[in-house]
Amino acid sequence: MRIVTWNVWWRFGPWQTRQKAILTALRELRPDVVGLQEVWAADGENLAEWLAGELGLYWAWGASPAPERWQRRIGDPTVGIGNAVLSRWPVVEQDVLPLPAPPESDDGRLALYARLAAPGHEVPFFTAHFSSVLHGSAVRCGQAAALAGFVARHVGDTPFPPVVTGDLNAWPDSDEVRLLGGYKTAPAVPGQVLLDAWEYADPAAASATWDAANPYVARTLEPSVRIDYIHVGPPGPGGVGHVRSVRRACAAPVDGVWPSDHAAVVADLADTD
Repeated sequence: MRIVTWNVWWRFGPWQTRQKAILTALRELRPDVVGLQEVWAADGENLAEWLAGELGLYWAWGASPAPERWQRRIGDPTVGIGNAVLSRWPVVEQDVLPLPAPPESDDGRLALYARLAAPGHEVPFFTAHFSSVLHGSAVRCGQAAALAGFVARHVGDTPFPPVVTGDLNAWPDSDEVRLLGGYKTAPAVPGQVLLDAWEYADPAAASATWDAANPYVARTLEPSVRIDYIHVGPPGPGGVGHVRSVRRACAAPVDGVWPSDHAAVVADLADTD
């Protein structure tokens, strides 16, 4: 089972040409399930719906409850923003969780849950987008705790472990990432552990998903770092859900166009016991 997480940079930059590059990159990856952040919706169209149609996938969408700050940045109050899931299998249940933030920095971040009717086992899948304020670790810790509780409420009765994807806007050794994982510090939900799939990566592999090699990142003068994650619960019976491999992807131009300011993360999970 191939899992992808990717922040697709909403309608910033040359979004029309980026849209085509995003499709090309996903088509080459041949994913089974994708968690997307910063997905746009406008004029009756939704990027996730379009991608799903082009790729032959099912889709689920969660709209931000407070898009106004985003809309002011592009000067268009009609464009929505949210998270989405693309899936090879039908979505049989979904839910949205607005993530907590203080009023002065609340820009409508959320987590989206989609339960997927994969062959043999239903998959509880989540994708989230945390606050990007550089000094906002405490805010992100609150969001990590809320997300952990959201996962616990929706795991349900399936041997497949929960899969939690997203742009956490946090470095791997940060309090919020450790809190969400629950194995380097006390878990936000007692007994709940979500393993960072990157623990299974080649130690020599490039890991930065916020990468100064990308011109959209370079102009921020920020360091290159991994801020996008796939977390998976401990494997189920017979090793179902075990991380077989993980790598960075979508970290180069497509036909001369950088698809996003983020690179993606791809993980292959065992889908049978």
